[in-house]
Amino acid sequence: VQLQASGGGLVQAGGSLRVSCTASEIRGSIIRMGWYRQAPGKQRELVATIASIGSTNYLDSVKGRFTISRDNAKNTVYLQMNSLKPEDTAVYYCNARLLVTTAFNDYWGQGTQVTVSS
Repeated sequence: VQLQASGGGLVQAGGSLRVSCTASEIRGSIIRMGWYRQAPGKQRELVATIASIGSTNYLDSVKGRFTISRDNAKNTVYLQMNSLKPEDTAVYYCNARLLVTTAFNDYWGQGTQVTVSS
């Protein structure tokens, strides 16, 4: 499975960005796609996920500001980030969880930098 992320960049506080991620070379069934982030000196944390059936999950600190969506036909997940804060600055990683035969496997994209200036 290959995950190609795009988007991200530099934005001022209060601004918006959108990141997207497309999965290819899929072997198995995509159960869930989502975004994690890792800031310098911190552990990677879950930002938002969306299941194949459409249910979503968000980190508390981004609820109401970030929206995750998915185009199943394109195997693409989007993360719309509004009202960005400096504490949102991190490398954002796309994740896909697949069911391969009887096991769940996680795959990761290369990461895209999001920097929010104050």
